[in-house]
Amino acid sequence: MNKLNHVAFIMDGNGRWGKKKNKGRNFGHLNGVKTVKKTVESAIKLKIPIVTFYVFSTENWKRPKSEISFLFKLIKIYFKNELSNVISNGIKIKIIGNVKKLPSQIKSLLKKVINMTKKNNKIIVNLAINYGSKDEIVYATSKIKKRINVKEIEKNLYTKYLPNPDILIRTGGHKRLSNFMLWQLAYSEIYFIDKLWPDFKYKDLVKIVNNFQKVKRNYGSI
Repeated sequence: MNKLNHVAFIMDGNGRWGKKKNKGRNFGHLNGVKTVKKTVESAIKLKIPIVTFYVFSTENWKRPKSEISFLFKLIKIYFKNELSNVISNGIKIKIIGNVKKLPSQIKSLLKKVINMTKKNNKIIVNLAINYGSKDEIVYATSKIKKRINVKEIEKNLYTKYLPNPDILIRTGGHKRLSNFMLWQLAYSEIYFIDKLWPDFKYKDLVKIVNNFQKVKRNYGSI
């Protein structure tokens, strides 16, 4: 049976889900946050120690300003309402991405959340915010003062404190990585599912985890 340390999620389909309900893209994002909360609860139940959510990519700045503002507003509302529950449930929050370019209020909030949850040890929840894998790799190589090799790059990635994901789950029906953890996903088991993110349920995660347990992971050998 494969040991499961880390599951990553590309949460695709929020906007389409909201439009499908005739309530707009932002309504989909609002319900997507609820699914994040439920998924973390599911991960705790399944004893998955680390989960990572692709929250906001470096390419998402191309979206309408009103949608970007709403996405950041959701982050503020979520932690305003849920921070006490996050702490009491033993959830450690970590951020991966270029936080320097985020709005000052968001930077201050995330710094506060990281500090207030740093001693929690039930589960690590990584939020990839203003994250792009190509930028991450360029950043990592720029930090290397000696000869560039795999070990040195990995020591300077945003995820240097994490094991690589065992599983990547992308909802929404598209079969692409969208500049997400390109280095780290080299030997991950990848599951593309057609459900839009707000429709992702506990039973979907259980089904994927059960499938993962049966997979023979060769890492290039036989």
